[in-house]
Amino acid sequence: MKIGIVGCGWAFDLYMVSWDQHPQLEIAGIADVDPTRLGVVGRHYGLRCYASNEALFADPEVDVVANFTPPASHYSVTKAALEAGKHVYSEKPFTTDLAQARELLEFAEAKGLHVSCAPSNALGDTAQTMWKAIEDGVVGDVSLVYAELDLNPLYLMRPELARSPTGAPFPWLHELEMGYTWERAGYSLSWICAMFGPVKSVTAFSKCTLPDKTDSPLDPPDTPDFSVACLDFHSGVVGRLTCSIAAPYDYRVRVIGDKGMVMADTYRHYRCPVYLERFTKLPLKGHLLAPVRNSTTLQRLFGVGGRRLELVRNPSPGTDRIVAPPGSWRRPMTWRDRLWEYQEGWQDKCLGIAELVDAIRSGRRPFPAHDFIHHVTELTLAISKGGGTRLVESSFQPPALREGTRNHAPDYRRAMRPPLLERLVWGVLDRVRKASARPPRPRAARPARRRPSGAGAARDGAAPRR
Repeated sequence: MKIGIVGCGWAFDLYMVSWDQHPQLEIAGIADVDPTRLGVVGRHYGLRCYASNEALFADPEVDVVANFTPPASHYSVTKAALEAGKHVYSEKPFTTDLAQARELLEFAEAKGLHVSCAPSNALGDTAQTMWKAIEDGVVGDVSLVYAELDLNPLYLMRPELARSPTGAPFPWLHELEMGYTWERAGYSLSWICAMFGPVKSVTAFSKCTLPDKTDSPLDPPDTPDFSVACLDFHSGVVGRLTCSIAAPYDYRVRVIGDKGMVMADTYRHYRCPVYLERFTKLPLKGHLLAPVRNSTTLQRLFGVGGRRLELVRNPSPGTDRIVAPPGSWRRPMTWRDRLWEYQEGWQDKCLGIAELVDAIRSGRRPFPAHDFIHHVTELTLAISKGGGTRLVESSFQPPALREGTRNHAPDYRRAMRPPLLERLVWGVLDRVRKASARPPRPRAARPARRRPSGAGAARDGAAPRR
């Protein structure tokens, strides 16, 4: 199936980073409202350039349209592609209005077409590993999910200087106008909703905490740049999602049960390590001790922070092998790129397009499905606007774990056994605790000392009795 791409800005280059790792995807051509930008991208990647969006939609070779335009154009571009009989993959957010999202999804179903939407990080190795570990029961019954989306003080990081490989500027002003929650909350919502199902109600608060974050005019000027939401899932799980551009970088995802916790450092890195911390006596005691909290060595000794789980490695949907990243390991530039990807995070954004194409070919429901997209859109809108508690009207059929993950991932229940070092340390501490708690033995009464008399008294220097 051939993909036609509309929009050649910042997001386009993010997808091209990992496109080579999906050999089943073929780009038919690209279109953009800016002819200069279109020419630069076409020459850089050697792609066919359509004169207009309509020309791309009219091409019978195009099976799927990838909509990478700004969010304000998502509705119009997606609707035009559906009217032309094309399946659509859209960048997030799906639309800027819930009624428009519902209209597009109903229109696609009436025409027998599929619509999918970013993000696709729930299909990545990190999310699949965490998902499989939870299904294996390593954390017991899940009660809490904490998801953080603190970007860093964006206004201090000179975002106006950021450029993509083809020179596209980072649309930071547009992101401030749309709101950080509206732009980014989908990353965590897609992840946790895939694992724990639909949300029953959301209690949210949002506010513009940095009114002077830029000297450039914003429309509107008071879009919230901070939000926090509590999610009440139908499954009984409670989630908390925090979004801000004022707090230092924190993208952690933590799933907490009655037996332990699994965590990942960031959603941005699709191969980020996953750690399991069991709720046993030693780690729980370690959290209470200041020296342990301040020492990495003691944390490892006590098991605080958990042990690293073996990461699931899945091939791209529709293929049976993992394609190596481009670049020769003999070149220093390749080592530099891999080091940077490890530090900054590696995102395979093309996973969502590959998933849609494979679902169309095999006749199954893609992830995310239409009802899932509608639900995440409603949640994102409710959180970004704040305003107390709101019952969520939409719902969805929970997706299943990827078949490759279920068949080939390790049985993570083996990770529940404490490591040897932890068992030895706890054995010593347990014996010390028992010894300190044992009541002292009563001392035997000493016999009364008799006073010497006679010769014995004389030898001791005492006067003899007369």
